[in-house]
Amino acid sequence: MLLEGNKLPTFSGTNHLGEPVSHSDYEGKKLIVFFYPRANTPGCTAEACNLTDNYAALQAEGYSLLGVSADSVSKQANFATKYGFPFPLLADEDHSAIKAFGVWGPKKFQGKEYEGIIRTTFVIDETGIIVRVINKVKTKDHAAQILEG
Repeated sequence: MLLEGNKLPTFSGTNHLGEPVSHSDYEGKKLIVFFYPRANTPGCTAEACNLTDNYAALQAEGYSLLGVSADSVSKQANFATKYGFPFPLLADEDHSAIKAFGVWGPKKFQGKEYEGIIRTTFVIDETGIIVRVINKVKTKDHAAQILEG
C-alpha cells in the first residue's frame, strides 16, 4: 500500500458517466481518492453519502474527490444516480488503480477470508504527494476524519 510521502501513482480509467479519468486530471489540485469495496452496499453507501453531505466543506478546503471500486461503469452510474453523488466514481474493473495504490489484499468477513479492496482513503496535496492515508475509515463520519487531519 502507498504511504504518506509517496507520489500519486499513474492511473486511468472510466468514470460512472463513461468519461475518461486520469491522474493527470488532478495535477496541481488537492485530491481525496477513496477506495471502497462495492457500490450499493451499506458501508460504502454510508461512506459516499457522508462525503456528499460534507462536499461543500471539503471543496472549501480545496479538495477534489474521486471514489474508486472495481464495479462496472453501469453499477457505478446506478450508485451515483441513486444517491446524487457530486463527485466522479471510477469503474476500475481491471484493478489498475486498485493495484497502483496497493489496496487489494486479504480480508475477513463473517469468518470467511477472501481477497478484495481494502477500504482506504488517500489525501494528496497540490504537488501530487500523498500527505495522509486513512485505513481505519469511519464510514458514517468519514468527512470529519479527513477534515480533522
